[in-house]
Amino acid sequence: MRVKLDHCVIHVSNWERSNAFYRDVLEAEIVPAGSRWAYRFGGEQLNVHGPGVESQPVAKRPVPPGGSDLCFEWPGPIRDAEAHLKRRGVEIELGPTRRTGAKGAGASVYFRDPDGSLLEFISYADGPD
Repeated sequence: MRVKLDHCVIHVSNWERSNAFYRDVLEAEIVPAGSRWAYRFGGEQLNVHGPGVESQPVAKRPVPPGGSDLCFEWPGPIRDAEAHLKRRGVEIELGPTRRTGAKGAGASVYFRDPDGSLLEFISYADGPD
């Protein structure tokens, strides 16, 4: 038996601001989920907790807004990811730099969401060094 990651959970402090960021910068499909939202990327999903939402079961120590560290695969060269972020006014914190991800060696750029969670685009299109 092999398990597969179904979804992760992030916590945000402002629905409107975060929904716009994840829609415009990460091109997520914003999916209503009752009193909260989810961000869908093809077959992957981020469930989102935020203002006015108490999840069940209640975690003893939930991840606070800005406490996540997530990596997303960029479909083309990492330079295209850099240009994409710059066009949207998103500051690149680090990169491009060589990293290893689920598919092996790649190139990454790091940036933050509006709450300060660390996000990464990794590209395997550039090939190993």
